[in-house]
Amino acid sequence: MIAADEGVLYVGKASALKNRVASYFNATAKSARIASMLRQVARMEVTVTRTEAEALILENQLIKSLKPRYNVLLRDDKSYPYVLMTQEPWPRIAMHRGPRSTPGRYFGPYASVGAVRETLNLIHKLFKLRSCEDSVFRNRSRPCLQHQIGRCSAPCVGLVPAREYAEAVRRSTLLLDGKSDELTRELGRAMEAASARLDFEEAARLRDLVASIRTLQARQYVDGRAADLDVLAVAMQDAAACVVLLSFRDGRNLGTRAFFPRTNGVDNPEEVLAAFVSQYYGEQVPPREIVLDRDIPDRELIEHALSAAGDHKVQIRCNVRSERAGYVDMARRNAELALANERTSHAAQRGRAEALRDLLGLAEVAGRIECFDISHTMGEATVASCVVFDAEGPTRGQYRRYNITGIEPGDDYAAMHQALRRRFARAMEERAALQDGATSPASGEAKPRKHPRASAAPGVLPDVLLIDGGAGQVAQARAVLDELEVPGVVLVGVAKGPARRPGEEELLLPDGRSVRPGAQSPALQLIQQVRDEAHRFAITGHRGKRQKVRSSSRLEDIPGIGPRRRASLLRHFGGLGGLKAAGVEEISRVEGVNAALAERIYATLHGLDTPTTGGATPARTER
Repeated sequence: MIAADEGVLYVGKASALKNRVASYFNATAKSARIASMLRQVARMEVTVTRTEAEALILENQLIKSLKPRYNVLLRDDKSYPYVLMTQEPWPRIAMHRGPRSTPGRYFGPYASVGAVRETLNLIHKLFKLRSCEDSVFRNRSRPCLQHQIGRCSAPCVGLVPAREYAEAVRRSTLLLDGKSDELTRELGRAMEAASARLDFEEAARLRDLVASIRTLQARQYVDGRAADLDVLAVAMQDAAACVVLLSFRDGRNLGTRAFFPRTNGVDNPEEVLAAFVSQYYGEQVPPREIVLDRDIPDRELIEHALSAAGDHKVQIRCNVRSERAGYVDMARRNAELALANERTSHAAQRGRAEALRDLLGLAEVAGRIECFDISHTMGEATVASCVVFDAEGPTRGQYRRYNITGIEPGDDYAAMHQALRRRFARAMEERAALQDGATSPASGEAKPRKHPRASAAPGVLPDVLLIDGGAGQVAQARAVLDELEVPGVVLVGVAKGPARRPGEEELLLPDGRSVRPGAQSPALQLIQQVRDEAHRFAITGHRGKRQKVRSSSRLEDIPGIGPRRRASLLRHFGGLGGLKAAGVEEISRVEGVNAALAERIYATLHGLDTPTTGGATPARTER
């Protein structure tokens, strides 16, 4: 269902389309939510699928991408933690968050970072897999502390054969896959074989490994067996809802996680829970068993769709007994507690937003607040951050970072000007394109309608723009807004006090006044929250950019330079600085480096376009 402004109002599925649509327009009394939605409907679009399960999957994809105003929306700003086993000759195991772009296997998602760290600690103790980054792994010349305390087999310096390390990787994968019974049987057979060939040290090591895994199983099994299930419970109060997820994998309790979906007027907890199950497991691999605290609409359909999408049968249960009933009760109590805490926090957030409205003299509460900050280390790796808050708090999906280039190192004013110009120039271009694109200039016919993007609408502008800085930074922001003719943005500077203590900030208001609301001001508390988030986001981006530069070597970009030659060069000259100070003749004396390769190395390190010829040391360039 689509409104006149092309905004998507609602996405639904129906096995009998005529009956479903007619139910919205018959004489039966409608809820306030449905009545409001129907008043805005301008047209409908229909997509036919082959099966009901396919319709469910498509519905979830459209809800996620289009974010309709009247659907229940799963709102979760945090990325899920996974355990990553990289795909390389010596695989690394580590915690991973964010896009799954690194080649390898991902195990999870886990309910909390603590559960991931507990799992990694277990893997390191049992199988001694490496955890170091590749930049460290490639340049080690002796084992690190992890090897000395028995948590790594030191593949970086060749202390473990490749076959033995690959076997440890395979066995740890079995454990992460929840196949601990199969793993213990395999280790038992290997232990007997080692004993038969009189390799008693290996047999004793395998015996201790089996004992450790069985101790883990005895401590963590559910119902005396290795359960693989999720327990879900929902709590609702007025229009607010909380869904708590309690996860078990291979009998191990991975902890709980609370979600607060946007109900958009839905007051039926069964409908909220059904929407959560279909949307959440549309992205995450479902376990074999999902236990709910109540029955939900289309339960059998969702069960069939999840089974069809995965590689195993999924069972959704709602009436359970014994130990599972206790887990349902625990999840339900956690949901009620989390919802009460969230409502208290939400009320406080609303109070701070209203105080900011009064302080700035706004007509209504700001629906969108953006804050910009700059981070660098003495001009190196300058990064600008933009964080976004709405009436409910941070909207992390709309955060942005800007890599600042082409300015004098350390020039914060120029950095702020560049970041703001990039942000608002694009917004104004999008707004102009929307206005110009309403009709075709040639024919006057309406252009094909497109669904809005899942993120912020094109050309969206903040109600309040916070600048972390004093009068100079605010002047840069004002210049950008005036130059681009950006309308309706209230500009506020946030300057630190003389002692730089929290609560003593000076606010530079749009009318030229400067005020110090004090630490007890709810308005300043909201500004501090937004400013600190912008500061954190900028520093995180800056540190990542700086570390990427420092952990990479220009030698890696030279054809013919592998790990062994790179290590020989750095060892011979004592580091990259000594190598850069050397001439072509000196470089060519290193074992395995001929004259042509030495010329390429010299040219790369000194920024020359082409390697020199003839073997003579080229004239030194400025450094």
